Amino acid sequence: MEFIKDYLAKRKNEDTLRSLLNLDTRGPGMIVRQGLKYVDFSSNDYLGLSRHPQLIDAARQALEKYGVGTGASRLLSGDLKLHHLLEEETASFKHKESALFFNSGYHANLGIIPAFSGKNDVIFSDSLCHASQIDGAILSRAARFLFRHNDMEHLEDLLKSERFKFDKALILTESVFSMDGDKAPLRSLVELKQRYHCVLMVDEAHATGIFGNQGRGLVESEGLSEDVDLIMGTFSKALGGFGAYLAASRLVTDYLINSARSFIYSTALPCSIVAANLAALEVCKNEPWRGPALLDCAQRFRTALGDAGWSISGDSQIIPVMIGDSTTALNYAKILLEKGFQVLPIRPPTVPDGTSRFRFSLCYEHTEEEVSAVVEAMKELKRYHEKCSDVKLQDRKR
Repeated sequence: MEFIKDYLAKRKNEDTLRSLLNLDTRGPGMIVRQGLKYVDFSSNDYLGLSRHPQLIDAARQALEKYGVGTGASRLLSGDLKLHHLLEEETASFKHKESALFFNSGYHANLGIIPAFSGKNDVIFSDSLCHASQIDGAILSRAARFLFRHNDMEHLEDLLKSERFKFDKALILTESVFSMDGDKAPLRSLVELKQRYHCVLMVDEAHATGIFGNQGRGLVESEGLSEDVDLIMGTFSKALGGFGAYLAASRLVTDYLINSARSFIYSTALPCSIVAANLAALEVCKNEPWRGPALLDCAQRFRTALGDAGWSISGDSQIIPVMIGDSTTALNYAKILLEKGFQVLPIRPPTVPDGTSRFRFSLCYEHTEEEVSAVVEAMKELKRYHEKCSDVKLQDRKR
């Protein structure tokens, strides 16, 4: 096992070693660690629905009615009417004919992508696609080409040169990118997929609940629900629950029931989770102000950090603040933690070398006072950052 020791030692030396947090408890916009409460800016619970009373009540009732586990895959005896109701409601929510429920976003991408692509096919994916999309593409054994992030000219060059060397073609993107917080040019992607006879799959994990009418997603907000072939997303982020979905045609979902291995060979999710997910869709319809309010707060926060001199990007509830090297990012995270804010640094290999960052994830439940306080902490940190940079510069001159 020496290779394991060497691997862990290398990660520790590079300040990229990961460890678990072991929290006492958590809630929307907050955590408790070792008895101390912190404002949490690292969660994907964007709308604060994980503690919404409607979701909790739905889960409790389903737990009492159906028990804890389902006991089997859905193709055996784990398939209940509640699962089908969630799929019907999800399909309607995403303006698609049908939907299929998966146990997680990772399960979904690892099942869907290989089902649509094989060794005689080709996949074109944005260079910043999520790890689950990358792994699904690798499992498919299809030829793979990465296009530069959101660069439609580069994608078209690849399509021109490579598309028709293969049978089927799949284009992969996220609608809102998880680490950069920016949005994909969906309309241009639709035009290219039509021109080059491809299937387009959009991962809406970080857009569902936030963008579009009643949180139906970025695809819906741009009027492209009919044009995007495969709309995938999760219940585990803004919707506060767990699991994932694919919204598509009935033909597609019937095909995946028979071909997506991560669906076929997984025990069905507990009905308490399914019921909470159904409740989350209802909350989105009945409380549609949460997403727009969150985006307004995020824009003010982004502007304040930019005015403070930080390098920021994105146009969503995810606000990346570029730090640079992993060691500095870790040290700055410790400083913020001492001030009462959990802002976990994102380091390689999740992001490229030299682009370690804070990934601020705002939550609907964050108060104006909490957001203002972390802005002030970041201003102070910026002054410290510039002072350290000046010292390093003087040292190099010597």
